Amino acid sequence: MKKKLETPEELEIVQAVDSGDYVSVDKEEFSELQSSLKQAASNTIKRLSKRKAISIRLLESDISRVKAMALNEGMPYQTYLSHIIHKLTTGRLQSV
Repeated sequence: MKKKLETPEELEIVQAVDSGDYVSVDKEEFSELQSSLKQAASNTIKRLSKRKAISIRLLESDISRVKAMALNEGMPYQTYLSHIIHKLTTGRLQSV
């Protein structure tokens, strides 16, 4: 039984294959490419997930409020601060 194409993307892929836009590669070539891509992905993950400890002086009242906010979110306050800073630096949280 042949599966019916359900999305425009699937139809586009089939048309591209039929028109020769995609070509097969042999197993050795694929293996080399796969290995190279895995290494690049691993390097990217390592680079993006490096952490560095810092020290910062905050008002006690701010720390108390952050701890309460973190508790409300169900996470430790240092993790919460890291999460907020990450959102701010990636543009997912607007600065004041």
